Amino acid sequence: MISQLAKTTSLPIGTVIPEILDRLSAHASLVLQAPPGAGKTTLVPLCLLDQAWRGDGRIIMLEPRRLAARAAARRMAEMLGEDVGETVGYRVRLDHKVSARTRIEVVTEGVLLRLLQDDPELTGIAAVLFDEFHERSLEADFGLALCLDVQQGLREDLKLVVMSATLDGENVARLMGGAPIVTSEGRAYPVEMRYLDQAPSGRGRFTPRVENTVAEAVLRALKEEQGSLLVFLPGAGEIERCTTLLRQAKLGPEVMITPLYGRMTAADQDLAIRPAPEGMRKVVLATAIAETSLTIDGIRVVIDGGLDRSPRYDVGSGMTRLETNPLSKASAEQRAGRAGRLSPGVCYRMWTEAAGRGLAPFAPPEITKADLVPLVLELANWGIRDPGDLNWLDVPDPAAVARARDLLRELEALDDQDRITDQGRQMARLAMHPRLAHMVLKAKARGLGELAVRIAALLAERDILRQKTADLRLRLRALNFYLTGDKAQAFQMGGDRGLLPQIKQQVTRWRRALKLPANGACDPAQAGLCLALAYPDRIGGRRPGDEPRYVLSGGRGAMLEGGDDLGNEKYLAVCDLALSGQMKSQGSRGDRDVRIYMAAPLALADLEEVFTDHIHGVEEVVWDDRTSSVLARRQVRLGRLILREEKIRDPDRTQAVAALCQGIRKLGLQCLPWDKASLAFRGQVTFCRRHDPAGDWPDFSDESLLATLEDWLGPYLAAADQTILRREQLSQLALADILQARLDWTTRQRLDEMVPSHFTVPSGSRIRLDYSNDPPILAARLQEMFGLLTTPAVMEGRVRLLVHLLSPAGRPLQVTQDLENFWVTSYAAVKKDMKGRYPKHDWPDDPLNATATRYRTRK
Repeated sequence: MISQLAKTTSLPIGTVIPEILDRLSAHASLVLQAPPGAGKTTLVPLCLLDQAWRGDGRIIMLEPRRLAARAAARRMAEMLGEDVGETVGYRVRLDHKVSARTRIEVVTEGVLLRLLQDDPELTGIAAVLFDEFHERSLEADFGLALCLDVQQGLREDLKLVVMSATLDGENVARLMGGAPIVTSEGRAYPVEMRYLDQAPSGRGRFTPRVENTVAEAVLRALKEEQGSLLVFLPGAGEIERCTTLLRQAKLGPEVMITPLYGRMTAADQDLAIRPAPEGMRKVVLATAIAETSLTIDGIRVVIDGGLDRSPRYDVGSGMTRLETNPLSKASAEQRAGRAGRLSPGVCYRMWTEAAGRGLAPFAPPEITKADLVPLVLELANWGIRDPGDLNWLDVPDPAAVARARDLLRELEALDDQDRITDQGRQMARLAMHPRLAHMVLKAKARGLGELAVRIAALLAERDILRQKTADLRLRLRALNFYLTGDKAQAFQMGGDRGLLPQIKQQVTRWRRALKLPANGACDPAQAGLCLALAYPDRIGGRRPGDEPRYVLSGGRGAMLEGGDDLGNEKYLAVCDLALSGQMKSQGSRGDRDVRIYMAAPLALADLEEVFTDHIHGVEEVVWDDRTSSVLARRQVRLGRLILREEKIRDPDRTQAVAALCQGIRKLGLQCLPWDKASLAFRGQVTFCRRHDPAGDWPDFSDESLLATLEDWLGPYLAAADQTILRREQLSQLALADILQARLDWTTRQRLDEMVPSHFTVPSGSRIRLDYSNDPPILAARLQEMFGLLTTPAVMEGRVRLLVHLLSPAGRPLQVTQDLENFWVTSYAAVKKDMKGRYPKHDWPDDPLNATATRYRTRK
């Protein structure tokens, strides 16, 4: 009877239902490609009900969002002429409608993970359908990997179907062991595309204030087209601002404006997707929640703002932040399809057609940008330490997995072999982030279970207060009023009327799971202690100064908004922090302070009592850049957070020398007292090393000297009477003597023979040679060189010196390596030019037989 639906329906998917049934009869897995509006979400599960292979087993269908799950179940029940909860039901977070008669359960992806962990064989389940798999949520990827593991190891009869409108089907089919692919025809109705004539605001493909452009497009579409509108915006903030703009435009009483986003109540979401009353039009302002598996009655116009907002986890900082980016081609196609569900439609795209060609084919899978801590805990609970043991479309990043393991060990969920602990199993059974699960379990043991559960429920939703203060205690007080029946006071404090009922429901659920008494003690003053249990790496100590800046136990710097009363607290436990807009514009340096968005005060005594095993004392001898000196101190630390500190007056010499050497490396070799003698000696040795590579000459290059500071300089930094600790004390060093000590007596004698430091010219002057140049330079006044025919040489005569013949004023007259040729050819011209300028000096006609002198000629 059920399969007759495929014959009577007008949905495009009906034409391939026979092929789907044949393929699933012969294979365990199937990939179904069907464009938006084809009917796969509602018709395929129903047509599987009367298949022999199902027996009495249930069919589980995954939807990426709660709204889509409820809507799909409702539509299938209508097609059967039943109520939801009979043959077709649903399970989502905080809501379910199922019964003993239910054979199709539409669930959100997290529900499947709980089913798998509770019963790895999926007893009583005949098939699992992954709808809208192209969204590539982390839980869908993980759920498919686990289902494939179950199918291969425990349940060969388990049917798996992956469905999507826009999907790389070949890769998915390959992952599923060569599963057959079935492709359906196009949309139920055609959709006309209308693009902007030019890139908005002249600032690239998308305007940063998309709500302005979208509001203009709404006004245009209301004039040009009939029917209701579905408008896509990236987030709730843009939806609210666009709502304000449209209401200011005075659209008239026949136009309803309804928002639609994920954290609205189920009742408000259902209101947004109901048909408009007779004679009225709806403008539904939605996030990506309306992108897939959802038919909104009356919609025939889509306006796509072209932006997508999603969380991205930064492995380096351990923080998740929301990013707004251009959507993918796949998402654009899904959104446009909403206009063709019930009749021919129109899609206004807020970008140029040329810009659209540059969109990425698909959005990055969530597994590549998500916090992997929950995933790694679930893997450990499944018995897997290496994610590579499962089949993935995208294997989790090893660095992110390693970071997640580090945190889970700190939260006592994994042992030192990365196996799940008893506490880890308890944490995995709680439907909350492992941080929060650790908090409630530890807090319960301290008699703070009710407080921890309320904090967990608050943090699992968006902020209930629209206030600048970061103080979590205010949120707790508002929630406490609501839970004790004083709703008016909770709303007066600014508590969100839509969120508070959901939070109350979550508190009740977790209270029951933890077997806590109803309305137990809940003192907001203890909030900081609970937060510290969840975020041991985000315990902050205030830095000195007027600004409310903190250093966190994990090593990062963080700051509060100016004027926040929490800025007077010495210690904070921080639960919500992220890069502010100003900080993002400063680049991506990992050491900049981040903004604290929610925290609670923490008493030092509580901190020391709870984290006794993690607090340790260290003696630290380091180089201090600020004072350019060695800093020696004794510290008591929690992670990178310093709780107490005192200076060490007489530090260990070895440690002090190591710290000073690090300081010299930072400052560079120029901080050492280089004089003429030390520079000259360094030049001699470097010259010899270059021209006599077989010799045992030390390496005096900058790189080598810096790398070996401890060896050649270290012994002189810690003399018997005093250890050098400050930069200015380096001037005491006799650097030439220190360098010369690196050569033994024999090598020193050979050095003097091969590259003497001075050369005695015919006038009797002993002139230092400059070995920083190759060839070395001999610079002497011309009158001191009379009588010298042959150019001097070093390296046993192999390298001639470069002679700089100077004027009486010390300026170069000639540079040569051939003195004999100079006297014969160039001297006459030099004499002619210089004799008139320096008449008191000797300019003989025969310089080779003249007497060299360092003085002026006597008259």
